Amino acid sequence: MTTVATILRFVSTMALVVVALAGAASARAEAPAVSPVPGGQASLASPALPAVDFDEAIRRATSQATPAVIAAEEVRRAEALLVQARAPALPSLSANATYTHLDATRRLGANVTSPQDQVNGTLALELPLFAPSRWYQWSHARDAADVARASEADVRRIVALTAGRAYLAILAGRRAVEVSRSAVDTARAHLEFARQRRAAGVGNLLDEERADQQLATAEVQLENALAGVARAQEALGVATGADGPLDARGDPRLAVGVTGPEEAIRAAEEARADLRAARARSYAAHRIARDSWADWLPTLFATAETFVLEPPTAVNPRTGWQVGLVFSFPLLEGGLRVGQRRERDALDAEARTQLDGLSLQARAEVRSALVTLRHAEAALGQARRGAERSHAALALVVEAYRAGATTSLDVVDAERGARDADLAAVIAEDAARQSRLDLLAATGRFP
Repeated sequence: MTTVATILRFVSTMALVVVALAGAASARAEAPAVSPVPGGQASLASPALPAVDFDEAIRRATSQATPAVIAAEEVRRAEALLVQARAPALPSLSANATYTHLDATRRLGANVTSPQDQVNGTLALELPLFAPSRWYQWSHARDAADVARASEADVRRIVALTAGRAYLAILAGRRAVEVSRSAVDTARAHLEFARQRRAAGVGNLLDEERADQQLATAEVQLENALAGVARAQEALGVATGADGPLDARGDPRLAVGVTGPEEAIRAAEEARADLRAARARSYAAHRIARDSWADWLPTLFATAETFVLEPPTAVNPRTGWQVGLVFSFPLLEGGLRVGQRRERDALDAEARTQLDGLSLQARAEVRSALVTLRHAEAALGQARRGAERSHAALALVVEAYRAGATTSLDVVDAERGARDADLAAVIAEDAARQSRLDLLAATGRFP
């Protein structure tokens, strides 16, 4: 279930990036010479919108997100169950008082056997001398508390990944907005130039209408990109437990720090929270199944009791005490213990299988993340080079158009190519960031 939840959160967060960039990819507007590398990004959101850096977003998510808070309460619950399971294995002391009023005094000859009003107080002590089933229940409850702690760490990993992907989606959305705004500015300048040419008698209405259509498309692209950023900011607010949207402040430095697949796989097997939680569950299930033999053992308890009786009777003194041993050995219970043993064996096998499957998946995720990161970084370099070339080509086409050597169609094509190259760089930047985050998560180094 942990793996499924991780996949679902991954898909939902990546959808934010797609939504943020979909509006930008639908337009055919031009982008001027803007570097595709997000150097110093100015916030494009409202100044009143609170902003957090990457580390602060992760800290808030792991401490304030709803799943993280619930997981912490589950740890408290497991610790409380441990106290409950420990109680039957420890000595118990109880005090009782009884007042009895009869319709009349009971006598046997001249002796009073039961007075009409009587008060009886007892103090009873019970001490388990031999109770293996209770001792093992105590030990198993301690294992369950360890499982709850490991599961809490796994939940924190999931919510941190959700917050991290939402944070990166905001950065990608911002770059899409930058490209879209540049496209709007360039399309507006193109339209103004087309109007000037027509007014001077060297242009035509077709060029002006085509430039106006490019401006409208660029403005639609910008609105869609702004909406995508707003959705990503809301997602970051939800992921961090905030009652409102949050903006991202700064580009995180996601240092991978691995040299090869073997090192990355070893790091994942040692550090991944989901693997540690699966190992804890498998160990706990194995111990419960292994210790089922204790259900067939007898129990032995020592009891001690002292009492005060007022008034005393002919058969009962005013004060007294007694001790005893209680031996219990269940012989026949209709197959209950056999059924419990079979259930525990099945749960043990399931936990081992889940651990093996999760280990296989973790190794596959590490290998896939390494390959994806290598290709994403290569694609980012090519995307940046393509953006630089496309803007150089656009500058040449615009210059030729002003000199009358090309048509407006050539300018539109150059604008489209430059804008597409900028968007490709935006997507490549986001893919590289996401790949680094995936590798850190796959190797257990995030959060």
